[in-house]
Amino acid sequence: MFKGPLAGRYPVVAAMVVFALVPYLALSAALGPITPIIAHELEMSPQTLNVTVGLANAGYAVGTVLAVQFAQHLPQRRMLIVYGSLLVIGSVLTASAVNAGMFIVGHVLQGLCTSLLLIAAVPPLITGYPEARLRETAVVLNMCIFGAVALGPVFAGIQAESDDWRPLFWVIAGIAVAALVLSVLTFEYTPPAGKGTKIDSIALGLASAGCVAGFFGASELLTHSFSEARVWAPLIGGLLLIVVLFIREYTAEHPLLCVRSLFSTFPVAGIVAAICAAGASVSATLLTSTVLTDRMTPLHLGLLYLPEVGGAVIAAIVFGRVFRTRLLHYYVLAGLTFLSAGIVVMNSAQPPTSPLIAVGSGLVGVGVGSSVVPALFIAGFSLRSNQVQRVFAIVELMRAVAAFLIAPVLLYVATTVESNPVSGTRDALWICLGISVAGAVLGAALYALGGVRHPPKPSVSQWMTGERPGWDSPPLFARLTGSDGGNRPDEIC
Repeated sequence: MFKGPLAGRYPVVAAMVVFALVPYLALSAALGPITPIIAHELEMSPQTLNVTVGLANAGYAVGTVLAVQFAQHLPQRRMLIVYGSLLVIGSVLTASAVNAGMFIVGHVLQGLCTSLLLIAAVPPLITGYPEARLRETAVVLNMCIFGAVALGPVFAGIQAESDDWRPLFWVIAGIAVAALVLSVLTFEYTPPAGKGTKIDSIALGLASAGCVAGFFGASELLTHSFSEARVWAPLIGGLLLIVVLFIREYTAEHPLLCVRSLFSTFPVAGIVAAICAAGASVSATLLTSTVLTDRMTPLHLGLLYLPEVGGAVIAAIVFGRVFRTRLLHYYVLAGLTFLSAGIVVMNSAQPPTSPLIAVGSGLVGVGVGSSVVPALFIAGFSLRSNQVQRVFAIVELMRAVAAFLIAPVLLYVATTVESNPVSGTRDALWICLGISVAGAVLGAALYALGGVRHPPKPSVSQWMTGERPGWDSPPLFARLTGSDGGNRPDEIC
């Protein structure tokens, strides 16, 4: 059976993961300043382009569930090559688009294939190498997710300053090609994870319908009022379908997602923290950049968010030091504190000034880098390592919904609640602060109600064997119910 010449070489596989994730994650934060240029050249209305972005984000969210299902029935490394090929096709379509149709199809493919690659490629990087490599993986994972997002506004500013958009998209296409080449060079046959299991068509249907409806409704807020049925019906209906998805997976006898296994103190607290951090950070960046668009040149505005990259780097390096210790629990709380401080700094003047945005973005970078991925590890250590793919899918699905749905809603609040966008943005930023603080308070409360006095450090060696979790997570509300049993090593999805 074919085996790539660089198969098993950790640095090359890690580079493949980085190249696979960077294109869409960078674009998701870079599109704002260049959307008018794209819309003008391709003769797209702002609403059509906004719906396109919404559907691409929906594809990213749906892909997390699809990737888990495909992994159960199809050889995973072969599918990695398929996902990479589709990402290249989507990236070339967007970069070379001569009409709206090409751009829409290509960008939606970019969103879908990025999450397919994320769920397919990252878990093997975590569990497929010796324990000594786990620290490097933690740093790489943190950097390639949030480093790419943090660089997005800078790239956007450079492109908008030159009144062009295609060079950025061609660079993205080149990175996607590099990811595909590396996936072939590192190919190793990996059998399906659950051959013989049934296809969970209900879960796939609920995830697809819920995400598409929810993101479509949110994207309609650009030109329509929330009171219109075309906005609130799909938005609220989509969210309800996602809630039904998790209820169904919790009660199912053979679920696709490990919802039931995650219902204990540590993973629930971690997921709450990740959702709040993602929603608050993305919204704060979108709000401040939008209100300052007419006051600064695109390049100047983009460079103000460059400290966020430095913050993300610092957070990733520190995370690599603490993820094997009991400090991991406190690290997430510290991240939400930094994130809250960054939002307060950004909102200290009306409108925000350049120094405040620069300092605030640096604090936001530290905050989000110290909270989302560390929260993922808190959830992952609570289950066996062979379930990390499904855990990752749940966290990424919920993170995508929080990050990409809350932001357009708060932008709508900023432009409609007050008499002018500056005052409205100030109100919306206070909501962001409330979301961030809520994540910290709820997470700490869940630990207290779970009877956690001294958070444990993970037994990484035990977790890497796949036979036991890294720690026993106390039941939810153990202090109130008197329960003394946590998650058990014989629990299965």
